[in-house]
Amino acid sequence: MPLALLALAVGAFGIGTTEFAMMGLLPDVADDLHISVPAAGHLVSAYALGVVIGAPLLAAATARMSRRKVLIALMGLFVAGNALSALAPDQNWLLAARFLSGLPHGAFFGVGAVVATGLVAPERKARSVSLMFLGLTVANIAGVPAATLVGQHLGWRATFLGVSVIGVAAIASLFLLIPRTPAQAPAGGLRGELAALRPLPVWLALGTTVAGFGALFSAYSYITPMLTDAAGYTEGSVTLLLALFGVGATVGNLLGGRLADHAMRRTLVGGLASLVVVLAAFPVLMRTEWSAAVGVVLLGIAAFVTGSPLQLMVMEKAAAAPSLASSANQAAFNLANAGGAWIGGLALAAGFGATAPAVAGAALAVLGLGVAAAAYSVDRRRAAAVAGAPGRLVATHLPAPVEHAHR
Repeated sequence: MPLALLALAVGAFGIGTTEFAMMGLLPDVADDLHISVPAAGHLVSAYALGVVIGAPLLAAATARMSRRKVLIALMGLFVAGNALSALAPDQNWLLAARFLSGLPHGAFFGVGAVVATGLVAPERKARSVSLMFLGLTVANIAGVPAATLVGQHLGWRATFLGVSVIGVAAIASLFLLIPRTPAQAPAGGLRGELAALRPLPVWLALGTTVAGFGALFSAYSYITPMLTDAAGYTEGSVTLLLALFGVGATVGNLLGGRLADHAMRRTLVGGLASLVVVLAAFPVLMRTEWSAAVGVVLLGIAAFVTGSPLQLMVMEKAAAAPSLASSANQAAFNLANAGGAWIGGLALAAGFGATAPAVAGAALAVLGLGVAAAAYSVDRRRAAAVAGAPGRLVATHLPAPVEHAHR
């Protein structure tokens, strides 16, 4: 695998750290800015909103630029957003800075996935994407706990300054390791890029992302009350268990990348099916401490097995605009974050018990399987229509030299 993938992983590590570290720093931020914890929770929403808005807009706006320059510029915007977060004098400033920090998130992963797949042979595309995402999963093992620890001892502003330093290191890595390539303007301009997102298979692929990862976040958003109220862990043990989730996510990410290079659709379906089983088993797994720890690891594995195949599927369905489609998939991922947390919260508020969000997540994973099945059915019908088209039949009977010239 090319060393350039390391540069993408460093950027992903910084982005993953700043995205999830805020959740552990909310009480510290609330105390320092003299606001309530629920009000501080809007800072998480502001970042997610930045991702959803910035992913497609920045990908479309930078479509005519060299992807190497785009990645460096996006990481520069990321550094600026985190530096401004560290300097925030009040809540409104911090809300704006967090929104700014989120803007480059989706576009970085979207453009980065296109760059990663272009660096390797076709049979290693999924693996290259999984190696870029490795930075995101490792952030949950090391980056987020370290950032939370720094914030608790040196102040939350030190955390964002530290993340800014990671961003600067990512810029240096991108500058040194990503190969220079000429800018390739989309053939149809911005209108052509947007038109590539219209086909039904693209939206079915995005819908699978929303349902599949919505299943994860329905459970993961409420993993702390599950571990404390159902499994009997103390609150001080939760950080270690979340690191175990990161270990599972890392294993699942690498496994999914390797398997998807051999059978992308079967890897996706297998991952969603295993997610259904794991989430449905949560009421049983959360009865004892040891089985709860196993459940957290299995959740990370099952969810992130689907990451690489989903990213590649969206890129393949919108081949005329891979950067925009890949970025749109990151926006779908964050919609899944917000929607899954909302659905899990409804299940919890309904009084069905601490593990109810996991059961709701299992239902969402079943929905994801249904969308994936619909996508497969559409693909088969389209393939049959193409195979039966008269023009295709004629072309297959042309002599080799004429057929080559025709193409």
